[in-house]
Amino acid sequence: MKRLSKLSIIPFISLMLISFQLHASEFNGQELSLFWAIPFVGILLSIALCPLFLARLWHHHYGKIVLVWSLLFLGSALFSFGLSTTIQLTAHAIIEEYIPFILLLLALFTVSGGILIKSDKISTPKSNVILLAIGVVLASIMGTTGAAMLMIRPILRANRQRHHSVHTVIFFIFLVANIGGGLTPLGDPPLFIGFLKGVDFFWTVKHMLLPVILTSGLLLIIYYFIDRYYYCKQYGNITLSHSSEAVKLYGLKNIGLLVAIIASVLLSGIWHPAINFTLSGSQVELQNLVRDGLFIAITIISILITPKQVRAGNEFNWDPIKEVAKLFIGIFITIVPVLAILRAGNDGALSSVVSLVTSEQAKPINSMYFWLSGSLSGFLDNAPTYLVFFNLASGNATTLMTTYADTLLAISMGSVFMGALSYIGNAPNFMVKSIATQHKINMPSFFGYMKWSIGILIPIFIIDNLVFFVLC
Repeated sequence: MKRLSKLSIIPFISLMLISFQLHASEFNGQELSLFWAIPFVGILLSIALCPLFLARLWHHHYGKIVLVWSLLFLGSALFSFGLSTTIQLTAHAIIEEYIPFILLLLALFTVSGGILIKSDKISTPKSNVILLAIGVVLASIMGTTGAAMLMIRPILRANRQRHHSVHTVIFFIFLVANIGGGLTPLGDPPLFIGFLKGVDFFWTVKHMLLPVILTSGLLLIIYYFIDRYYYCKQYGNITLSHSSEAVKLYGLKNIGLLVAIIASVLLSGIWHPAINFTLSGSQVELQNLVRDGLFIAITIISILITPKQVRAGNEFNWDPIKEVAKLFIGIFITIVPVLAILRAGNDGALSSVVSLVTSEQAKPINSMYFWLSGSLSGFLDNAPTYLVFFNLASGNATTLMTTYADTLLAISMGSVFMGALSYIGNAPNFMVKSIATQHKINMPSFFGYMKWSIGILIPIFIIDNLVFFVLC
């Protein structure tokens, strides 16, 4: 397989040595066909199918498989658009999108892995609901990734003696890794994008409060009865005696580092010195460079100040972040043409999809904004998907917060809530799955997870649609 991966790079290197100027044309979303989506779809299908049918191959070589799909796109781009354009596209995807994304995840993963929440209490349906509810609250304060990485290990530890824990992890992904982040711009990247575009911080808090409460409340009720069923199946109607030992916290210095991460994110959204640097055609703003530098410094500090016993107690290792890093660099590169086609709107290959959100009277159809922004966010990066529909609706934050407030609410709800539809809908989804797998929980496959998400989430989203966009 190593030989195969080396051979797969040879055509790519050969293409780089050829002058493509005679073949080059402008990279324009209006002119791209859906064939350009093949590498991206290939990665999605690889993530979905390889663990089922080629488990051993995928486990040892998933990085190489993602590399092959990425090279297919890059090689095609070189031939069609030339070396300069391909470098610019790749640099934009990596420098402006992927590096900030992975550095934030790395910092949150490292810092949260240095906080050990320890208790000998065994979970009950009631205590599990309380833990999930705490995670929902934390998600809007410290972001879905931060809350998920902080809370997943305590929940897994609390359920260590339960025979059935898969449902708990799945609802954790629904609630803490996605829906809980809908209350503030700090909670989820799409809302932070809106904040950067001029959406008032408290507009999000005010308008998203009821949707988050309703959706989270319904999910917690459903979870309680599912967990109660499995609890009674294992223990009968016996109420277990629990240890009176209080919950203990270790690695408290890392809590300060979590606050520093949140402050770094806010800094990049508030401080605008108007200083830019250009690298391979990509613009890097000073505030973002400072933020990413802080993420690296915080990661290093956390490693240095956290006792090894604390990370050992969390069964901490670097495999989950490595897996996310390898998978998502391919996703960020191959998703470029898909997003370009979407941005082309009615002039692109997905015009039939985009036209669904506007009525014949040129008015927004809020229900369609909710479902389309949401369903695409379940499989694409939800931040740029939010931005596409934000611009499609108006692009003016003041107009969207007033005249088209329901449309902005639909885009916000869809982008945040429906990231829970698949493992790749939001970054912490895959990290939670990876950590749960390391704790010997037999997590469902890509499609197995979607059976849960479609069966449970879609009916709730139908209720959301009726309450907020049809009957209102």
